[in-house]
Amino acid sequence: MRQKVVFFDLLRCIAAIAVVVIHVLGPYRDQLGVISDSAWITATSFNSFSRWAVPVFIMITGALMLSDTREFDAKYYVKRRLGKVLLPFLIWSVFYAFLSGLTAAGYDGATALETLKALPEHETYYHLGFFYYFIPLYFVVPFLQYYVRQTDRTGTIALTLVWLVLTSLFLFKIDGFWSHQLILYSGYLLLGYCLFQLQWPALKWLVVLGGAGLLLTDYMVVSNSFSAGEYTVGRWMSYKTLNTACIAAMIFALCRHYCDRLSQAWLTRIAFMSRYSLGIYLLHPIFLWPVREYDLYFAHPLIMIPFWTLICTGLALTASWMLAKSTKTAWLVP
Repeated sequence: MRQKVVFFDLLRCIAAIAVVVIHVLGPYRDQLGVISDSAWITATSFNSFSRWAVPVFIMITGALMLSDTREFDAKYYVKRRLGKVLLPFLIWSVFYAFLSGLTAAGYDGATALETLKALPEHETYYHLGFFYYFIPLYFVVPFLQYYVRQTDRTGTIALTLVWLVLTSLFLFKIDGFWSHQLILYSGYLLLGYCLFQLQWPALKWLVVLGGAGLLLTDYMVVSNSFSAGEYTVGRWMSYKTLNTACIAAMIFALCRHYCDRLSQAWLTRIAFMSRYSLGIYLLHPIFLWPVREYDLYFAHPLIMIPFWTLICTGLALTASWMLAKSTKTAWLVP
């Protein structure tokens, strides 16, 4: 059991850091031709190599929840599972709606109000979009739990393979009912379960497929953008495509394989950070706001992206820890 805890703790930590990386580099994406080509390619490569982060969070959820053999209790599930995420999401959405009106030039209350009104249909801040496709997955989990209990290894893998085919269709813009985000994100629940319980696919294949996915994603985005004369990604940066699924599966499997090689000191640090990984996700834009608003990117992206990632992650971790110390605010960073 200890191995499983370390394994998921490590995944949560690196996924949280990768999310911060994606948001730190955001302003660079549309600066092709504005900054040097080397600077733009560096920032874009950071982006290409970090897209697995969001899928990994979903895969962890799938690995844990689909492995739960307890009888399904709807009341417990809604209160302890769904409610634990839903309520903090709503509170932080309101907070960020008001933050959206703040700029270096002053405060625009009208913008904040319009952002708040759009909450039922659209995220109030860029990082909260995750919850609009993550929360509906809680309604899919019971059905997938039932499926994996009723079928065997072959049946579970077969359904996962069908989903992987759908992600490849979506990547190449062959659209249909399968393009709905609920279908494409739900597959990550199954993929996480397969990697965790069935240890499928094998690590050696995932290293090949995931490594190829990383390089191909970066190449396609960089080459297509230079050809178009502007930042363009097609669907290569999507969370719902085969390349991203292969990369995420590789990261998942590598963490499982190497987690036991970490020292006890590192395991302790990782466990602490993992406890507040969702808090880091929720809070880091507060500390990133002045960086983006005042354009505090004063050196090459190779320096700035790790630098601000470290600062914003550290501050968000500290803030999450402080909120969690009080029973009155701990629920805000579950």
